[in-house]
Amino acid sequence: MKQKLRGIVPPLITPLSDSDTLDIEGLERLIEHVIEGGVHGIFILGTTGEGPSLSFNLQTKMIQESSRILNGRVPLLVGISHTSIVESIRLSQVAYEAGADAVVSAPPYYFPLEQTELAMFYENLVRSLELPLYLYNMPGMTKVSFAPATIRRIAENPKVIGFKDSSGNGTYFQSVMHAMRDRSDFSFFIGPEEMMAEAVMMGADGGVNGGANIFPKLYVDLYRAAAAGNSSRVQQLQAKVMQVSSTIYKVGKAESSFLRGMKCALSVLGLCHNVLAQPYHSFDSRHCAEISKALYDLQLFKAEPM
Repeated sequence: MKQKLRGIVPPLITPLSDSDTLDIEGLERLIEHVIEGGVHGIFILGTTGEGPSLSFNLQTKMIQESSRILNGRVPLLVGISHTSIVESIRLSQVAYEAGADAVVSAPPYYFPLEQTELAMFYENLVRSLELPLYLYNMPGMTKVSFAPATIRRIAENPKVIGFKDSSGNGTYFQSVMHAMRDRSDFSFFIGPEEMMAEAVMMGADGGVNGGANIFPKLYVDLYRAAAAGNSSRVQQLQAKVMQVSSTIYKVGKAESSFLRGMKCALSVLGLCHNVLAQPYHSFDSRHCAEISKALYDLQLFKAEPM
């Protein structure tokens, strides 16, 4: 990374034709859609990108095609989270050879980790990476959270350049920024989009927000308003973000509803197929009709509800 990354970096969904086939045309449409919306980077193979559900071959294809389509227009960040450090390093090498700008790693899941073990894991990982690394805090999925002191220890290596938090815990996020307050070169990104504007106004560098797949300009505008301290504009745009969160992500009322709703919304918009990697399955026509109405009610694009 030639300069510190700031702004909106959507965690791109992985367009699929089936559970192990990349929808390349859909990927091209989606990338052009978010670029047109003004995003500042793209993050692939994260949680929203269904990274842990994808085969290594499909992950490789996603990295290579995303890099080709982007062609350096914005930075490309690649998720390399895995239970095996060997596989994380292997995927990072694919990212490096494809021309990605950085990699992103959540802690290895399944076996519980103490903070010392977590720090040692990343110290070993970073030594084997060709690209700079963002740490990714996702305790709901990994069962472990980075202690602020652990982040400081890992970030002693200058190749560790930032942190993305998806804990949903604002107090924790502030404690991390406080612990790293002397590192002006270190980036702080927030995952939950409902918290992004507040976090930016408190000093965060931006958001890795799933809704930017659907409405990139909305999230970019909200980020810019927050960065400028325009509280009235933030309040206006935040209402739209909360409307996305309370409608599109709540259809079906399951743990997977946010992802199902997002892919369904993108299919309604004609950007990609409504296909998820197993074990998840796509919404049926009844649920998609609810998503279509939610999109129409947001009045952020011209379309009639199904």
